[in-house]
Amino acid sequence: MGLARNVVGIIGNVISFGLFLSPMPTFYQIYKKKAVEEFQSFPYLCTVMNCIIWCFYGLPIVKKDNFLVLTINAIGLVIELFYLTVYVIYANDRKKRLHVGFVLLGEAILTVIIVLLAIFALGSHRTLFVGIVADVFNIVMYASPLAIWKKVIKTKSVEYMPFWLSVAGFSNGICWTIYGLLPVDIFILFSNGLGAFFGFIQLGLYGYFYFNGKDKTKEDKRASEVQLSNQPGGAA
Repeated sequence: MGLARNVVGIIGNVISFGLFLSPMPTFYQIYKKKAVEEFQSFPYLCTVMNCIIWCFYGLPIVKKDNFLVLTINAIGLVIELFYLTVYVIYANDRKKRLHVGFVLLGEAILTVIIVLLAIFALGSHRTLFVGIVADVFNIVMYASPLAIWKKVIKTKSVEYMPFWLSVAGFSNGICWTIYGLLPVDIFILFSNGLGAFFGFIQLGLYGYFYFNGKDKTKEDKRASEVQLSNQPGGAA
């Protein structure tokens, strides 16, 4: 079972790495336009805190034999901080920049409190405490795209819902759910199981509005215009 767990963990690391890199097209778009437009910082702020807590959970002083959990979340933390740096540089207004700064400051303070409590106050209950906190932030990270679901439903457009982020989130949840079964780690199992469920719902939402929403209407309209322009007498 140890070998199977390591294999699944390595696959999980690869998928998680893909999850962390999946917003790259979004941030390339931000870089090209020099503006964040309607893109939200919330998912990346959630992921920063999530990575910090899972790094702590992966340390031997909290839970042994979780090196793969530690490594991928350390990498993810660096990547997410890079995204937030780009976001702040190209934020449309001062409020968005201040929001990112204040949230990161709050996360830093919260991290210090959690670490001090776990190390000096909880003793044998350290793993339980950190595991529960890690699960809370993992669920928040997986659910963070919910902030954009309302906009997708309201506008009937998936323009601001990154598709590959949704795919990577779903795949990540599935893989780490399996990892949490070999052997059973209830904290990894529970939150990632919910993450897989959220990812499935999000992909369903994306698929529905991609094929039935404004994006499809615009695509059909462009196709019609191209067909008309190719007819005799059309624009040269």
